[in-house]
Amino acid sequence: MPTPLLKAIASAALTLSCMAAQADPITVTDIAGREVTVEAPVERVILGEGRQIYLLGALEPEDPFAHVVGWRKDFSQADPDNYASYAAKFPEMTDIPTFGGFKDGTFDVEQAASLQPDVVLMNLEARAATEDAAYDDKLAKLGIPIVYVDFREKPLEHTIPSMRLMGRLLGEEDRAQAFIDFSEKQMARVTETLTAADPERPKVFIDRAGGYSDDCCMSFGPGNFGEYVEIAGGTNIAADIIPNTFGTLNPEQIIAANPDQVVVTGGNWDAYVPGGDWVGVGPGADMEAARKKLEALTQRTAMTGITAVENGNFHAIWHQFYNSPYYFVAVQRLAKWFHPALFHDLDPEATMQALHERFLPVDYQPGYWVSLHDR
Repeated sequence: MPTPLLKAIASAALTLSCMAAQADPITVTDIAGREVTVEAPVERVILGEGRQIYLLGALEPEDPFAHVVGWRKDFSQADPDNYASYAAKFPEMTDIPTFGGFKDGTFDVEQAASLQPDVVLMNLEARAATEDAAYDDKLAKLGIPIVYVDFREKPLEHTIPSMRLMGRLLGEEDRAQAFIDFSEKQMARVTETLTAADPERPKVFIDRAGGYSDDCCMSFGPGNFGEYVEIAGGTNIAADIIPNTFGTLNPEQIIAANPDQVVVTGGNWDAYVPGGDWVGVGPGADMEAARKKLEALTQRTAMTGITAVENGNFHAIWHQFYNSPYYFVAVQRLAKWFHPALFHDLDPEATMQALHERFLPVDYQPGYWVSLHDR
């Protein structure tokens, strides 16, 4: 049964809804395949993950936090450099209430209801935990719909529908379509060239968050960065070993596969592993420090005698490409590493800069990747 506080909150939310004459009910199908009715355009949004601001920023770059009344606090920890850039331009964002996660059971329904949101945007990977904890039922009783988006579990399949869905909720359909057109054009620069040339595919190992822990080595199966590898003209050595998106290879499996290319995903993870061996790439990163950490990772047992190390085809790329709508930039960067002659005129750096200039609220800062042969 709802508490008296929740009943009062629900009543207030209903009153506000009635006053919002400009909003009309629309029914959308979210990424989980659920039909959800929402008053749109939405005015008050809770972000179930802070990094959803990557999508929201592209839709409302002038004021990406205008409709955000609460958000999960992962953005400041998982991507502190971009967080700092956003905070410098939009200092009001630091006053937005933060939440725990649905997956770890620390989300506070009463706190969320007190903010009177029109919708809660949740990432698809949190759906099972959301339903197990009955968060969906509790919010539904208060008239607060959940809409699921996804740019992590199946980014190549779900990012564009998620962007289109959020554009519809916010009344920014044209902006969403412009971003989609840009991303598809950038992807085609890789896929059309590879289709025409049909080059030999190098064997690639994606070292997920290499150096984050002493364990080696996390990687990607057929999804996410594993799929990026295939689209960029490589063969993911973990595709037939890891059945799902995320998993682990042991050193013997990596040595036996003898990859031609190794790509480490990295970021600034001082909030999680202070002073760790992770490669700190990202906006404004110290490239010399990142290169030193990358080189140190070649000394691990799993890298013994492999072709990628011997030939210097050992790279690091921003980890958050796995969890943002900017995946097409990562695909371009991988393609140029795997097939430098074929993509000699492709400039992923220019693509990333154009993305910022055309769509994003913050200025571009280089530092999203590094390679041992970039000297």
